[in-house]
Amino acid sequence: MPKPPARPPLKQRTSSRPLKRAGAAVMPAPKPAAPPLIVAPWPDAPFTAYLAAEGTLSDLMRELGDDVTAVYDRLIVGKGSPRAAAWAANVWQDPRVLMIASIGDGVRQLKAIQRNWALLPFAHHRRAALIEEQLPKVSSKPVVFGEPAPSAPLGSWTLLAPDLILASPTCSSAFRHGEPAFVENRDGPPNRAYLKLWEAFTVLGVRPGPGDVCLDLGACPGGWSWVLQGCGASVIAVDKAPLDLAIAALPRISVRQQSAFALEPSGVGHVDWLLSDIVCYPERLLRLVQRWLDAGFTGKCLCTLKFQGETDFAAMAAFAAIPGSRLLHLHHNKHELTWVRL
Repeated sequence: MPKPPARPPLKQRTSSRPLKRAGAAVMPAPKPAAPPLIVAPWPDAPFTAYLAAEGTLSDLMRELGDDVTAVYDRLIVGKGSPRAAAWAANVWQDPRVLMIASIGDGVRQLKAIQRNWALLPFAHHRRAALIEEQLPKVSSKPVVFGEPAPSAPLGSWTLLAPDLILASPTCSSAFRHGEPAFVENRDGPPNRAYLKLWEAFTVLGVRPGPGDVCLDLGACPGGWSWVLQGCGASVIAVDKAPLDLAIAALPRISVRQQSAFALEPSGVGHVDWLLSDIVCYPERLLRLVQRWLDAGFTGKCLCTLKFQGETDFAAMAAFAAIPGSRLLHLHHNKHELTWVRL
């Protein structure tokens, strides 16, 4: 991989104090924009780039630890091959540096690698836009739930300097920057939490179907139960608060108005999926999940870990240690992760 040439540091003003002129009112000069945090150039050895989900940069940097070598806005360069990174919206799995002589040369080099590219804006925006205009157009229309995720390879690239592109033809997400959009249903579900479940099922490529029994813990007001019932599954909706009346009246939904934490596995019967979007500390959710696993539950799990305040990395590690587990940050998650065991 060619190394980019060394560049002199950007000159910055040392003072924002305006020049004074006799008898003239001078407005304070605007503060210069903060430069991107650049820890170091990319390493000589193979490296990976990780795109942090919005608002999760510090969490992703802590997750990657000493592997971090450079940060460009939300894009982190890390040493070594791709690794599991829950807070990454997208992982650039095969990044390479392209030194370009012109806009046309940048287009030529990207096209020579593959057809489909998504620009991640970072710097030199006009020049990057001119390159993007000459690349083949990639459709990014919203997905109708039930359709599979796009199968065509979609690479990511960014312009770090006028003559330097960082690009990866292979990424972990089939969606532009890991941000799927859906044709939303604004009439059926009682809230927007259903989008998390739509996204999870689309990204994972698996969802419940007819004949499956789903246990929806903390179901109120019923967005997840609405999704599960719409997939053809039977739903046991558990919450101390009542479900939305329209959701509770749907076929194949039975309601247990009690605390999910007081529910004993022995009193439920056969369940294929255990799902939870409960607002609680992750360590409490871990104890609930572990009780079901200890009772012999062997079905699929999909739960939201909601971090109230600081991110609980110890709880993250405990969930990740459960065999067959995966932690991921969905585009429709907030300060939370989705834990799945399939």
